[in-house]
Parts: sequence; structure tokens; C-alpha cells
Amino acid sequence: MVTVKEATEIIFNHLFDPGVIRVRLAEVRGMVLAEAISADRDFPPFDRVAMDGIAIDHGQWLKGMRTFQVEGTQAAGQPRQSLQHAEHCMEVMTGAILPSGCNAVIRYEDVNLSGQQATVRLASVMPFQNIHRQAADARKGDVLLEAGTRVSPAEVALLASVGKQEVEVFAFPKVAIISTGDELVDVGVVPAAHQIRRSNTYALQAALSGLGASASVFHLPDDRSEMEQELNDLVARHEVLILSGGVSKGKFDFVPEVMEKAGIHKVFHQVSQKPGKPFWFGSSRSGKIAFALPGNPVSTFMCFYKYVRPWILKSLRQNVEEASAMLASDFSFSQPLTYFLQVSVKNEGGRLVARPVPGAGSGDFANLKNVDGFLELPLEKSDFKAGEVYSYIPFRD
Repeated sequence: MVTVKEATEIIFNHLFDPGVIRVRLAEVRGMVLAEAISADRDFPPFDRVAMDGIAIDHGQWLKGMRTFQVEGTQAAGQPRQSLQHAEHCMEVMTGAILPSGCNAVIRYEDVNLSGQQATVRLASVMPFQNIHRQAADARKGDVLLEAGTRVSPAEVALLASVGKQEVEVFAFPKVAIISTGDELVDVGVVPAAHQIRRSNTYALQAALSGLGASASVFHLPDDRSEMEQELNDLVARHEVLILSGGVSKGKFDFVPEVMEKAGIHKVFHQVSQKPGKPFWFGSSRSGKIAFALPGNPVSTFMCFYKYVRPWILKSLRQNVEEASAMLASDFSFSQPLTYFLQVSVKNEGGRLVARPVPGAGSGDFANLKNVDGFLELPLEKSDFKAGEVYSYIPFRD
């Protein structure tokens, strides 16, 4: 049996090496950039009008002019026009290029327009007010997005703005999510009195989807020969396997044995933690990885967010953010195991405060609807006091 720290270090020493693929801009959301993205022009590419109004030569204002004759209109999307007479003004629209000869914009709200005359009502006007200066945001060649950036809608906008119709991203490996157990039936089946519906695989699939990855879902029966045959096929067709169930000491827990026969060799089995003690991790000589998580729903959930999710992020060249939270009330746990306490968390005065959420053990997945994450309580202690701060593993966005 290994400690939580040892298990984490071992897993991080078995990162996958992601390939690089090109995807269309419309498909890139949620993926991780494999290339740095640079500005192909200044941002903005010209002195951009930031308010509807009039544009003037600020020097005329300094000379005392307050009423200007309107010479023309500069609309957004039009080529740049020029102010022909310095003592005149031009009407300008938000997003338009600033006309040549102008260096200040005054909002319509601060101007009286009468025919072709515009009188400014302000007491002061500053040079380049209401103008978004060329290259104020970025210069041509500046790196806008680093490789390793996860693409959200905001990054999609940046990619579009530099003309990236296709983008290089890290390719996620082919993943199989596998449940085991004859007691499990699929979602659309009405279970018999001795059966329950499969839920862990769907939770894992949803969690992977949140990381921009897709996965196929499978189920294996509690039959050694049939499991061996099907698992051999799954190992051949996938690079990563995430299993739920079949790793404890029960009479029908065949997963460790069958994994070895399929060429996935044990790296460790059992972690000094609760929930999730039977957790099994293995790899093949060709670099395939298997996470065999305990079948109890809370154990599966905790192990995914403690181990699998950080492994994915680090493999995709992303930082794994560490969080901590303060325990809101005293708590005791006497076993010499790291305990992952289910908690609800609130931000109080700028710090996260974690309140224990009572439950009925690692099988009580209905309890998770009231839980925000897990507080990691170290095995060196058995009594944990209110106000103490511990590592926090969130599973809600």
C-alpha cells in the first residue's frame, strides 16, 4: 500500500505524451493549444473611435474654439477620411477609424448639434479622449496566447481576430470508461430488485467532457473469461482506461488479475486513504495507462478529481492549481489513513470555509448534490480543529 503522496508522485511520473492535431476554429472550444498565438497586426490596428460623436483637432480647442462646422461623417468600416479644415469637425461612429487631422472625440451627449454646427458643452477636452489608440492592447508579433492555454469562448474570439481558421491543439488519447459488475444495468433499463443503474461511467464521461476530452463507455460482467476477452480488445483499441469497480477483495473482483493478462501491469494497488483505498494503477510497456477506481460512487468521484484530473492537466502541459480551505468545525477520524472529507464550501471574508457534509459512506452518491469538494485530512492526525487549513479538492466549476 502506498501513501496519497506516493500515489500522486507515481502517477505524475507516468504522464502521457499528447500528439498534436489541427482542428477548425468552430471545434476548438475546451481544447488545449499546442502552439503560441501571436498578433498578426496591431491591436487595435488603427486609432479607433470609442464613442459616437464628433472628432476635432485638439489644437483648435486650445485656441478657444467651441463651435465647429461639421465637414463630413466617418462611419465604421469606411476607409480613413481626412479633416480638410482644422477648424472644422467630423461626425464619427463607434468602431470607425479616426479621421486624419483629428485627435480628440467628444460624445454626442456633450455636444449641441444645429444644422451643420456642433457646439461643445464641456469645460475641458483632453487629447485623444474617447480614442482607443493603435497598438494599445498588443503590437504586431506580441504573443496573445501561450501553448498550453485551454480555449474558452474568450480565446476563440482572439483566435478569430488573428485569422486562425485552424488551430494546433494537443490531442487527447483514446479513452475507455469501463464499469464492472452484474448488479449494474444501463440507464434506460428498469432494474430488478437486486440491481442498480450504472451512474459512475456517466459521471466520469461528463467530468472528462469538462476537460475537452471525449471517451467511450463500456461495461464488463463479473465473469473472468468474458472480462478477459473484452478487456483485451479494449486495451488494444484505447490508450487510457478508466475502470470503476472490481478492484477490491471480493470473490468476483477480477480486474487486477485480468489487467495483468491484458498487458497492463500493476504499478500500485491500494492507497492509504478513505474513501478509495482499493485504487489500482497500472501501465503497459507501450505506455498505455489504466486507472482502476473503487466502484463505490464517492470513491470513484474522489479518485478521479484527486488523481485522474490532475494527471490529465499535467499531461496537457497545464498547471494544476492547488487550493486550500479552512475547516469550519471540529472533526475526528481515528484510522491511520488520509481522509477525504466531503464538504460544502463558501467564501467568507476572502477565504474558503469548508463545512463537513454528513453522509452514509462511499456508496452515498446522492449526498454529493450537497457537496462542493473534498478536504484532504492528513493521516498523521486523528483530531482536526476548526480554523485549521487543509488542501481542498473542488469538483464544481
